[in-house]
Amino acid sequence: MRCAVVAVGTELLLGQIVDTNSSWMGEQLAANGIDSLIQYKVGDNQKRIVDVLRAALRDADAVIMCGGLGPTHDDLTREAIAEVMGVPLEMHDDLADVIRQIFESRGRRMPDNNLQQAMVPRGAEPIRQTRGTAPGLVCPVGDKVVYAVPGVPHEMHDMVERVILPDLRRRGGDTSVIVSRVIRTWGESESGLNERLDGVIAELESAGNPTLAFLASGWEGLKVRLTAKGPTADAARTLIATWQAKVEEHVGDFVFGYDTDTMESVVLDRLRHRGWSLGLAESVTGGLVSGRLTAIPGASETLRGSIVSYASDVKFEVLGVPEGPVVSERAAIAMADGARRVLGADVGLSLTGVAGPAEQDGQPVGTLWVGIALPGATTTATVFRMPGQRDQMRQMSVISALDLLRRRLS
Repeated sequence: MRCAVVAVGTELLLGQIVDTNSSWMGEQLAANGIDSLIQYKVGDNQKRIVDVLRAALRDADAVIMCGGLGPTHDDLTREAIAEVMGVPLEMHDDLADVIRQIFESRGRRMPDNNLQQAMVPRGAEPIRQTRGTAPGLVCPVGDKVVYAVPGVPHEMHDMVERVILPDLRRRGGDTSVIVSRVIRTWGESESGLNERLDGVIAELESAGNPTLAFLASGWEGLKVRLTAKGPTADAARTLIATWQAKVEEHVGDFVFGYDTDTMESVVLDRLRHRGWSLGLAESVTGGLVSGRLTAIPGASETLRGSIVSYASDVKFEVLGVPEGPVVSERAAIAMADGARRVLGADVGLSLTGVAGPAEQDGQPVGTLWVGIALPGATTTATVFRMPGQRDQMRQMSVISALDLLRRRLS
């Protein structure tokens, strides 16, 4: 199956919204063995949408259209599909009832224009809405098919995974089961990981199954995804397990987790396993570490709290940092000890550094000192040199500090 993706919305062309939906769909198509042929972006104009859809259908077996299914005057995807199909739009009363019920359940008045979302091209099948008001569409165009999904990411993800990917694989005659395993890493560059895995990659290219892909995810880490096909899910998982062991043999402790793990969830799990609580002292990150940790359900079992000691006098008066430079090994150690003492925690983690725009305490922009205080151990501090502009430096500092703590907890 060759599949094209069409993202609809003038805001995409103006740069007001970054089109992450198309990149996500491309990733999902590749993981399911479906050829992602081409991706288009088009504004909210019915003639142009029709032209792009016809162009996509000339070369592709299937087209996924994303966006333009809402209730407003500029939501024109269903009209464009109906024009290409050469059929009228018809009201589906059952879809309209669901939309009314959604508004009633939220205690809100439903504007009548929402019923536009219950209009379906004749001969098309709706994809039931489970997370929003707009249903999706499965529309036959000769021996080809056009899918339409909302542009809201969580609504789109649900419909693609629940309906579209299985339907594409069925249409392509693929009866095998596809299983993926994501190995999450931090601390090595993409090129560095590639070099470490050169031999494994060569073996995989020769074998053909499974496949390996690198997925750079910014300050969420670098992912190595293995995708295998098999007659059953168990057979595919067994194949992945063999190659996962080979990958880990070469990557070592750069691996911090798998699939839906995050650095913060892994650190909390390791602290919980030891029965230790955590106290934070953050300067350069301004509370970003505690924000990431508290986003994990159950974090309160482990995290005592965070002292955002952004001002130097807070470091001196609250945490007991000695007078002097606050971006230094000595300050990071004192901050970690202070966080542990003030918050009554077993473990103290501190971050102090320079995010810019100018150097501080003789330290260049990008400097990060991380202090770690563990039970029964000497408190230590480690220096990092972070890349990028201010926000990138601060976000990289969060995962780097948590990774250092993860390694120490090992």
